[in-house]
Amino acid sequence: MELGIGMFGDNHYDLQGNPMDSGERLRELIDEIKLMDEVGLDFFGIGEHHRPDYAVSVPEIVLAAAATVTKKIKLGSAVTVLSSSDPVRIYQSFATIDQLTNGRAEVTAGRGSFIESFPLYGYELKEYNTLFEEKLDLLVKINQQNPVTWKGKLRAPLDHQEIWPRAVHDKLKIWVAVGGTPESVVRAGKLGLPVIFAIIGGNPAQFQPLFNYYQEVYKQFKHDINAFEVGVHMHCFFGEDSEKAADEYYPVYASQMNRIGRTRGWQPYTRSQYDYGRGTNGHLIIGDANAAVDKILEMHELFGLTRFSAHMDVGGPSHTSLMKSIEIFGTQIAPKVRAAIKQ
Repeated sequence: MELGIGMFGDNHYDLQGNPMDSGERLRELIDEIKLMDEVGLDFFGIGEHHRPDYAVSVPEIVLAAAATVTKKIKLGSAVTVLSSSDPVRIYQSFATIDQLTNGRAEVTAGRGSFIESFPLYGYELKEYNTLFEEKLDLLVKINQQNPVTWKGKLRAPLDHQEIWPRAVHDKLKIWVAVGGTPESVVRAGKLGLPVIFAIIGGNPAQFQPLFNYYQEVYKQFKHDINAFEVGVHMHCFFGEDSEKAADEYYPVYASQMNRIGRTRGWQPYTRSQYDYGRGTNGHLIIGDANAAVDKILEMHELFGLTRFSAHMDVGGPSHTSLMKSIEIFGTQIAPKVRAAIKQ
């Protein structure tokens, strides 16, 4: 099982509740990715958002910068909002990163949980599903062949069009991010693409039927089961002491939940919700190394994971605390998880 980190580049906030300069957060991100590489984590993914509470709108730029300070870690998006992006440009961008890193780039395509990119780039929100299906189809075709001939409904066709540069081994690794709908699972399973499930609420065990369904669809379409891959993305934060880490992180985490919640009509986020999420049946992995190891191994056993992504910067915790969390993940948690899986 691969172990890595996902981030959205959440901005820091001042005492008045205003987002601080994104440049500081971006420079911190590069230092954080460098440390992930140094402590031996397998992959890093960065998300795409177009809001003041996030510093990253173009993941490829951050990944290209990270390519210059890393040696082994895989670098990818988490996610690329494919519905409002151009698949040709996405392939070219990530193939360029792949060339820079000698084969370490990957892309995770998703529909996104925010909608700001649609009006920003001139797309109709009513075509949300059709845009994703069509563009994923084109991205997969570009990844499989060159030149490309393709025709859809919402994008100009391609007629025997060559697309350069190509990835190091001609093909990029393409993941599909899903939130928990059978339709998303079927789409990925038909194409034989690896799936990463975002488990950011509720009891993780509730997702097991979807994991099983994905595997059934994957087999039904006769894809190579030896190439089967599935992962989860869960909110995480690590410290030397479980309760101290939880207490430190709660105000930061709750602030972001409330910022998002105000735009979606959610009730204010409470400490009881947070503590339940950290519990046995919860979706949060926030605490010390031993508690994290137990919960990650539980997820591995429950879902048959090949990848675990710790989403670590919700709310914009301090750079110092994030660096400590990354260090603990790489030097204390990851070795124990890997050793346990090998047994």
